[in-house]
Amino acid sequence: MDDTNGPTTRERDPILERALGRAWADDRPWELLSRLTALSNRMGGSPGERRAAELVRDDLEEAGVADVRIDEFPMQRWQRGTTEFAVTDVDDGATDAPAGERSFEAIALPYCPPGDLEGPLVDVGYGTPKEIDDVDLQGAIAVASTTTPSDRRFVHRMEKFGHAAAAGAEAFVFANHVPGQLPPTGALKFDAEAAIPGVGVSAETHDWLVEYAERGARVRLRVDASTTDGTSRNVHGTLGPETDEELLVLAHYDAHDIAEGALDNGCGIATVAGAASILADLEDDLDCRVRIAGVGCEEIGLLGAEALADDLDLESVQAVVNVDGAGRFRNLKALSHASEPLADLAENVAESFGQPVVHDRDPHPFSDHWPFLRAGVPSLQLHSEPADGGDRGRGWGHTAADTRDKVEPRNLREHAMLTALLVRELTGTEVPRVSADELRERFEDQNYVPGMRAAEVWPPAWE
Repeated sequence: MDDTNGPTTRERDPILERALGRAWADDRPWELLSRLTALSNRMGGSPGERRAAELVRDDLEEAGVADVRIDEFPMQRWQRGTTEFAVTDVDDGATDAPAGERSFEAIALPYCPPGDLEGPLVDVGYGTPKEIDDVDLQGAIAVASTTTPSDRRFVHRMEKFGHAAAAGAEAFVFANHVPGQLPPTGALKFDAEAAIPGVGVSAETHDWLVEYAERGARVRLRVDASTTDGTSRNVHGTLGPETDEELLVLAHYDAHDIAEGALDNGCGIATVAGAASILADLEDDLDCRVRIAGVGCEEIGLLGAEALADDLDLESVQAVVNVDGAGRFRNLKALSHASEPLADLAENVAESFGQPVVHDRDPHPFSDHWPFLRAGVPSLQLHSEPADGGDRGRGWGHTAADTRDKVEPRNLREHAMLTALLVRELTGTEVPRVSADELRERFEDQNYVPGMRAAEVWPPAWE
């Protein structure tokens, strides 16, 4: 009897079966995640990020990756100071009460400049371009939700910030849509101090701010922060035969300083380390060299990925597998970034092993595949989502609730196995380059171009 919901029939491979069997009982991905999340923080350029690079190096060496090394690169280190945020001129509705002031918790967003300012509070809803165009933000403090309605393209934080700044806002408030008194963080721009301040506030604070904006209240904001010269690190080594071409598998190991960074992206780098151990057992099956990398400073601008792309001969990189988001939730999600062959490969591998995979074929520029995809290198991003599809947005990510207790070890193991299987298959698959014209057309179709320009990530060569 055919079982259409089961795995595709395939020949038995004892070596592969033994490698997967060992991976099923392998606790090393969980142990790496635990060591990383036990650090005080892994913010780009910090001592904690430096120690994290050493932990990743040690783990890759133990997994069997050869010639593992740490490369330093320069970056702009942002350090968080204090933030004061208060709504002023608040009328509490009592006829005999004067206008007052109410303070709320807020945190500065990376690359926020220091500042001390005041202005009218203006609610821009989800912060979509249309909503921002529909209000007067000149000299105002704009407040926008972290999410976007499901019937519209997801608008990234940097886009919302860029549009608000271009519309004349004096400051930007990024309000979480996930409850729990969790102000969110996230970089305002890449590797440089932003033009105006930006802060994060909780969903509960957002509820009040929307009401206060309707009443015509003003906001007083003071931020103490600094941006200075610093350094970060990439960790990488190789597996498989010495070939002219190579496949790059990477994940970022840095995290924001307000959280443990378990989901974003402790899970991703732990998944890569687990996959590397499996691939080391399958080296004879690899048809080209595989470079395994942990990159720094993704959270503040894809800086490690940019440095690695500068160091490698991109003509020799046949494809990139960017593990950003895998291991977090139950079902693997494959983002093929306009490469249909990569979408087909992910689907075929998942089906042959009876595993579900969620597809997203549209490209986006906001993860470590971007410096490579921008140069035409086919890129597969491995993410994950709950079995029920979950809510739109980051969930616990970029908040103080991004902690190890949210992670299930079985997800790390299973996604490490699926990552290794995908990479094994990909080393023997020729995938065409993605042309700049096709990418530009796909971004135009998604109405992404104004947002990418606002976020300053639209490639000048595409003008």
